[in-house]
Amino acid sequence: MKFCWCTLTVNKFEESISFYQDIIGLPIVRRLEPQAGVKIVFLGDGETNIELIYNETVKEVNIGQNISLGFEVESVSDKILFLERKGVEVESGPYRPNPHVKFINIMDPNGLKIQLIEKFTGSAGEDMREAF
Repeated sequence: MKFCWCTLTVNKFEESISFYQDIIGLPIVRRLEPQAGVKIVFLGDGETNIELIYNETVKEVNIGQNISLGFEVESVSDKILFLERKGVEVESGPYRPNPHVKFINIMDPNGLKIQLIEKFTGSAGEDMREAF
C-alpha cells in the first residue's frame, strides 16, 4: 500500500496555499474546481501530497490538537530566521528529544500544527536520516 495524500479542509484557501508554498516550500501539483463553491489544490514534492479543500458551505473547520504534519528542513536555526522574516511565529521549540533530531512547531493558517524537523548524521558517519 502506498500513502498518497493528506486532505485538509480549510477556511482560508489562498492563505493556506501561500503558507504551504512560501513557508513549507511545496509546489502546486494541480488545481481543481469540481463544482461551484468547491476548490481543491494538491501541493507536494515527491510521492505524497497535501490536498487542500475549500467548500464555501463549510463554515467551521475542526482540526484536532493532537495532529501534526512533519517536514524535514536542512537547519532548524536557519528556518527560525526565515520564519521571523516572514512574520510566522514559532509556537514551541526548538526541541532536541535525542541526538539525532531537532524540531520546532508552527501553525498553518487553519490551526494545524506543523513540525519542522532537522535530522543529524550519526557520529560514526552513518546517516541517521535512514533511521527515521
